[in-house]
Amino acid sequence: MFITRFAPSPTGLLHRGHAFSALSAHAAARRADGRFILRIEDIDATRCRPEFEAAIHEDLAWLGLDWERPVRRQSEHLADYQAALERLTARGLTYRCFRTRKEIAEDIARAPHGAMETWRGAPLPPGEEASRLAAGEGFAWRLSLDAAEQALGGDICFVEEGEGPQGEHGIIPVDPALGGDVVLARKDVGVAYHLAVVVDDALQGISHVIRGCDLYQATHVQRRLQALLDLPAPVYRHHRLLLGADGKRYAKRDRAQALAELRAGGMTPQALRRELGFD
Repeated sequence: MFITRFAPSPTGLLHRGHAFSALSAHAAARRADGRFILRIEDIDATRCRPEFEAAIHEDLAWLGLDWERPVRRQSEHLADYQAALERLTARGLTYRCFRTRKEIAEDIARAPHGAMETWRGAPLPPGEEASRLAAGEGFAWRLSLDAAEQALGGDICFVEEGEGPQGEHGIIPVDPALGGDVVLARKDVGVAYHLAVVVDDALQGISHVIRGCDLYQATHVQRRLQALLDLPAPVYRHHRLLLGADGKRYAKRDRAQALAELRAGGMTPQALRRELGFD
């Protein structure tokens, strides 16, 4: 069965770009006589807020979308992600990294190819790790790209039915360099984005992931994790990004005009759907 999802994070209000993505997934599910799932990705406790989650439901209902209930909220399923992390750790595929983002950025800047360099780290010697843990230092669980490549052996691929940023389409080999040693979890948060997404997609039986092409590169990381965890691989369908009058894509951090503002200004859902190409 065709099963797809819209999975926003309640860290701000939805804008036109979110509406386009949600409508794209919902329309695809309708055409395939499939299922459309809403998932709330709320693992970032410092930025996620209940009023934004409530607004997501209000905005999607205003757009005329319907979805299955109950809605999966990631914050309620941390044990699922911990189990996946433990599986990877038991196979020697993860390590504790005590480097800060700034330190890693400086390492990359010093590398021969600068920002294009893939960052790879390594576990600390046991004694040093134990002393840093005893001192209460923060750390992140990272996937070892070297160990992952050795464990996977041959090439892995994913199916792209839409288009990546450079027009990528069809059967796409996973680029082992993309992402480097990605963060899977942090000391104070039981999971990070990539691990939570692949676990949720598998548990919810997602057959098609429909999302913006800004997440195309993340697919390479997520497909690698699926293979390591022996999880099924969805078909991917990345779509174009909506751009504002300034030529920049709509983004929460740029305070893109929210759907709630459009609604308050008198725009109807029918008018917005027509504007976005969903008559």
